[in-house]
Amino acid sequence: MSMLSAVATLHATRSGHAERLTTVRHDHVDDLPFVLVPLRLSGEACAPLAALVGTDRHQPVLLTTRQPRMHSERFRFAERLADLLLPHIEGCRRGSEPYFVGRGKDKEERTRALRAPQLLVPNDEGIHHLRLLGRLTRLRAVEGPHAVHPSVPLLGKWLTWATDRTEFPGSSTLLAMTRLLAAHWATGQSSSEDSHLPSLLAWIDPPAGQKGADAAREAEDPGRWPPAGPATDPQFDHILLDLMTRYDKASNERTREAVGRQLDDELRNQLLPTWQLMWRGIDLLRGLPAGNHVAERWTYDRRLFSDYAAYLDEDGHPQARRDHAVGAARRLARMEDAKAKYGAQCAYDDPLIMAEYELAGEAFTGTVVARDEHHTVPGARAPKWRPTITLRTEVFPRVPVGKTVKCPRRPGQSAEIMEVRAHGGGFECDLQLAGGFENKRKPPAPPGTFPDIGEQLTYTTHDPSTMPSSLPDEEDTPWTHGGPPPSYEPTHEDAEEPWE
Repeated sequence: MSMLSAVATLHATRSGHAERLTTVRHDHVDDLPFVLVPLRLSGEACAPLAALVGTDRHQPVLLTTRQPRMHSERFRFAERLADLLLPHIEGCRRGSEPYFVGRGKDKEERTRALRAPQLLVPNDEGIHHLRLLGRLTRLRAVEGPHAVHPSVPLLGKWLTWATDRTEFPGSSTLLAMTRLLAAHWATGQSSSEDSHLPSLLAWIDPPAGQKGADAAREAEDPGRWPPAGPATDPQFDHILLDLMTRYDKASNERTREAVGRQLDDELRNQLLPTWQLMWRGIDLLRGLPAGNHVAERWTYDRRLFSDYAAYLDEDGHPQARRDHAVGAARRLARMEDAKAKYGAQCAYDDPLIMAEYELAGEAFTGTVVARDEHHTVPGARAPKWRPTITLRTEVFPRVPVGKTVKCPRRPGQSAEIMEVRAHGGGFECDLQLAGGFENKRKPPAPPGTFPDIGEQLTYTTHDPSTMPSSLPDEEDTPWTHGGPPPSYEPTHEDAEEPWE
C-alpha cells in the first residue's frame, strides 16, 4: 500500500465513507460488457456449478450443472456457455478500421475490429475459475471416444487468451469488479475484505443516510448478500447437498425434473444479488471520467483481439500447457513493459497518482520563474539550440542532476536537469529543453513551445512513450539460448489435468 493510499484508508476509517484514490477512471468500461457471475462446486478445482451471464442487466441467462462431478456435464455446461459467449465475440468482429505498423518503407497496413469483447467477473477468484475452465476445455478433442462439441475447445482458447491478458497491466478485456473498484476508491477495511464485493460496494455507495462502515457490516450477512463466487456459502452447501442427493436418487424422470427446477431456483437466488451488484459497480465506474490514455489502451486491446481472432481463423493451435523458455522470456519482457507504460500513463492522466511519484522522488512540481529562449550549447560543428527554463519549488527535487524528465502537459518535449540550488527559503531548478520545436533548429520558436512565466508544471522521470524491450524473433534465438524453440503440437496427454 502506498503512502497516499494509506492516508485515504485512514480518512475512510474516520469518516465511515470510501475515499477517492483517483480523479479519473483508468480502465475502459464497455457500452456492452459481457457480465459473468460463476459458481463452482465446493471441494472441486474446476467443477462449474452455475453461472449468471449476459449483456442485458434485466434479463440474465442462468446456466446450471445438476451433476457437476460428471465430466460430460461439465462439458455440456461449457457448450451452453459457448453458445452465449462465442456469438458475442463474433459480433465484436463486425466492422473494422485500417491502421499502420512500422515507419517509412517498412510501414504495413493492417485492420483491427471496431470493438472488442469485455468480460466482467465479480472478483479475482472468478478470473482464476475461468483460467481453469479454459485449461479444462481448450485441448479437448472434437473426434474420438470422448469427443466434445467443436465450440468447447474454441471457448477454451478464448478464455485462456482473456485470462492471460489480465496479467498485463492496462488490459481491459477481462476485469474483476472488486479490483476495479478498489483501484479507484479506498475503504476503511483491509484489502482482503475489499475482495468481498457486497461490503466493498457498501463502503463506496451506501444507502441514503447510512455510513459505509455500517452498510458494510450488514453486507457481510450471507443470507442477504451471498458470496460473489465462485465459492459457495457453507450454509448454502447444506441445501445444495440435499437437493443434489434428491436429484440423484429420484425414482423417475418427472420427480428428477421437479427437483432440478428447485435446484435451479436456489442457484439463481444465490447468483442474482451479485449480478445486481455487478451492474451497480458498472454504473459507478461509468460515472467517472475516463483518463486520456484509456482510449489508446483499449485500441491496443482491439488490435490484439483482432490478431488472435485472425490466428484462430487460420486453424491456430491452442496455447500449450506450459511456455517454453524463449516464450516465457518474451512474455516476461512484455509484462514489464506494460507495467511501466501503464504506470506512466496513469500518472500523466491523474495528478493524484503523480503525487505518489513525487513522494517517491520520481517527480517534482514548480512554478516557472525564468526562461532563456536563445540558450545554446557547444556542438560538433556549430552551437546547438537548447532553450532553458527555471522552476521554483518549495520542496527539494530529489531527481538527480543530469536526469532526463518529461512534463505531462508537453509529452513531446524532454528536459534535462542542469542545476538545483537553494533560493529564498525554497529551491530553483534549471532545465534544458529538447524537442517539441516543430523541427526548428534556431529561434524564434513556434507559439506555445515554451512554458509561460508563472505557469506551474510537473516533471517526472517516467515516460509513457518509452520504446519496449527489443528481443529477437523466436526463429532468431541464438544457439546459446537453445536455438529456435520447436513449434507446439497438442497431444492427447495435454488434455489430461492432474486436478480433474
